Amino acid sequence: MENRWIAAWGTAQQLAPAAESGGGPEMPDEALPEPTLDTVSAQTVRMVARSTVGGSAVRVALSNSFGHAPVRIGAAFLDGTRLTFSDRPEVVLPTGAQICSDPIEHAVSAQTDLTVSLYLPGEKVTPTIHEVGLRTAWLAPGDQTAEPELRDATEFQSYLWLTGIDVLAPGTAATVIAFGDSLVDGMETTPGADAPWPSVLARRLAAEPGLPPRAVVNMGISGNRVLRETDGMGTSALARFDRDVLARPGARWLVLFEGGNDLIFGSLPGMPDSERATADDLIDGYRLLLARARAHGLRVIGCTLPPIGGSPVFTPEFEEARQQVNRWIRDSGEFDAVTDLEAALRDPADPTKTRAELVTADGVHPNDAGHTAIADAFDLELFRH
Repeated sequence: MENRWIAAWGTAQQLAPAAESGGGPEMPDEALPEPTLDTVSAQTVRMVARSTVGGSAVRVALSNSFGHAPVRIGAAFLDGTRLTFSDRPEVVLPTGAQICSDPIEHAVSAQTDLTVSLYLPGEKVTPTIHEVGLRTAWLAPGDQTAEPELRDATEFQSYLWLTGIDVLAPGTAATVIAFGDSLVDGMETTPGADAPWPSVLARRLAAEPGLPPRAVVNMGISGNRVLRETDGMGTSALARFDRDVLARPGARWLVLFEGGNDLIFGSLPGMPDSERATADDLIDGYRLLLARARAHGLRVIGCTLPPIGGSPVFTPEFEEARQQVNRWIRDSGEFDAVTDLEAALRDPADPTKTRAELVTADGVHPNDAGHTAIADAFDLELFRH
């Protein structure tokens, strides 16, 4: 079987800051990630991404999906090797576009860190970002893309313009897309520890004897909702599905773990009726995603929503809707498989709460141990064929 290109790493892009806010509500303050950079100005940005599967060649995808103007990339390097775009050393990313570099021969093993450096020669360029990067990145003055060490660099923890890394892998390799909100993104996990459950699942898959190569790509966005946009936190799952799931090369499985924010937002004080979502609304959204995934041959694994009792946003109405959604996920038969993450995380003494040792102080976001418990809940046989 011939080698094939598959997505080995990726990140979902979010709305760049705009002069005026958009259509969705703002997140509660306690749920927001730390603010990131508003502009890049004649600077080099250097980021680190971990390939979840090995291959013999690499190509890099850059995105201006949510930029407000075309963006010029003056130079791009991967691990000290210059990247080209249609044999040119620089590229202009049109507004709304995603562009792949030319492939380079570059042997990569699973769980290898790759360093991508981009030079932005323009002044005050607004970035398309993924805010919760959880890996140290650097911003440095001028074009230092070819330099092994950056001078006068400032650290931050987001991904700017970098949306994907593909590898040329064995023909039996394939990609799992983890699609969801902060519980996929890894918000509140330890930065630098590669602790979000998609990363842990990738390591489990790599260590499983006899299993063909399986990449896991994290397409979570903190604050994301299935049905509606959330200001500054990304377009809805329905709106971003084609770009973040269907466009990823080698995608074979979709793990759908999202919906809590749709139900939470509906119960926030002062929320207009237009932002409320019932359990039936959310199920309708799931069905739309399922239909689109199936049309493209993806196998869909549904995940039940974990409890958030003890959180300031918990309400009896939320709990009733969550239970209704979870019953449908488990019993409808509309998914190819179901992973019961509620069962993996809930406290037997109080099923409305996640076990204390698996959740952070906010009562919503799993800690590192919680993300390991999520990854351990998946039956690896689901990903064999």
